[in-house]
Amino acid sequence: MKSNVRCWTLLRAAPLIAMLWLTACAMGGSDVHAPCPPVVQYSRADQARAAEEVAALPGRAMVVRMLSDYAVLRDQARACRFPR
Repeated sequence: MKSNVRCWTLLRAAPLIAMLWLTACAMGGSDVHAPCPPVVQYSRADQARAAEEVAALPGRAMVVRMLSDYAVLRDQARACRFPR
């Protein structure tokens, strides 16, 4: 009786070999930077209205702190799009 263990070993290794080949192809562009997020433009009227609404909030409102963080993120996104 002939042993067919060798044939089964090759069949089990085939998916692993294919996965390694595909992974190697994907590594080619690893130095590409992620795209910058878009910066939404607001009209002056919208900005003035938002400033009035924020001014009406209590000084310790969580929304005020969150808006401050959002302003930092907008500055970072703007710097990403238009580097100096």
